[in-house]
Amino acid sequence: MVPERHNTIKVVMLLDVGGTMDDHIKRTEELFSAAKSEFKHLEFYYFHNCVYDFVWKNNRRRHSERMATWDLLRKYNSDYRLIFVGDATMSPYEILQPGGSVEYNNEEAGAVWLQRLAERFPKFAWLNPEPEGVWEYRQSISVIRQVLANRMYPVTLAGLEKAMREMSK
Repeated sequence: MVPERHNTIKVVMLLDVGGTMDDHIKRTEELFSAAKSEFKHLEFYYFHNCVYDFVWKNNRRRHSERMATWDLLRKYNSDYRLIFVGDATMSPYEILQPGGSVEYNNEEAGAVWLQRLAERFPKFAWLNPEPEGVWEYRQSISVIRQVLANRMYPVTLAGLEKAMREMSK
C-alpha cells in the first residue's frame, strides 16, 4: 500500500492570449491541460504580448479584474518555477519602450518586467508554440530571448524536455 506520488513542484504559468496567439489555441490548451494534470501546485495568469503592470485570471474580465504584477511578485516566492507561454511575436517597441503596450500606456517597458520576473523566479522558461525555424525572422523573439538569457524553448517534446531539465537544475 504505497500512496500515489504527486509532483510537488510549484509552478506559476503566464499565458499570452489574443492576437497572433489565436493561431496556437489548440496547442496551448493541450499544454495547459497537461500541466494542470501534472503539477499539483499550478497557478496561472494571462497577459497580452508581453508582461507589463498587470496580469489576469479571466480573459473576459481582463480590464476589470486584473492583478498588479507587483502583487504576483510578492505573492509567490522564489521556489516556484515560472513558465511563460507565448509566441513572442509583436513589435519590438512593445518590449523595449514605456508606453509600448497596445492596450494601455504602460509606465515601464515590458523588458523591465520580464527581468524582474526572471530575477524573482530563477527557475524559468519561455515556451514558444511558433516553429523554431521562424524564430530568427522575428525580431521580437530575438529581443525576448536576449532579455531572458536565451531560455526560450519550442513547444515540442524535445523542447519541453530541455525546458524542464533547465528548470530542475
